[in-house]
Amino acid sequence: MYKKILVPIDLSHAEKASAMIDIAKSLAGDNLRLILVNVVDDIPNYVSIDMPSGIVESQVKAATEELNVFAEKSGIEVVVEVRNGQPASEILSVAKDHDVDLIIIASHRPGLQDYFLGSTAARVVRHAQCPVLVER
Repeated sequence: MYKKILVPIDLSHAEKASAMIDIAKSLAGDNLRLILVNVVDDIPNYVSIDMPSGIVESQVKAATEELNVFAEKSGIEVVVEVRNGQPASEILSVAKDHDVDLIIIASHRPGLQDYFLGSTAARVVRHAQCPVLVER
């Protein structure tokens, strides 16, 4: 049984969140510690110069609010984290920081760019130090 499970949620595909949380609950014991994470992509400096100040902070606040809704609906104790950076790297960093037993990550049907660059899920699978369950 898993005790600490990390569920990264891409809020642009939030419809998969509930299913991943249900999977986590079914795979865990009674004392599950569920960590929900969302990563707000970095805005390159050359772009951020022309953007209003506080845009990243407002994205982090909105993401935190959305994750808190999922946490409340889950009916269990949930840790919510929102980070800023490259998604796969930040997901792996959260997994290491919390010493998780399992990562449950959603995957979409890969496009051509994913075959050349690799998707976030593929990067997490390749570099994670714990088991990774990919939900399709």
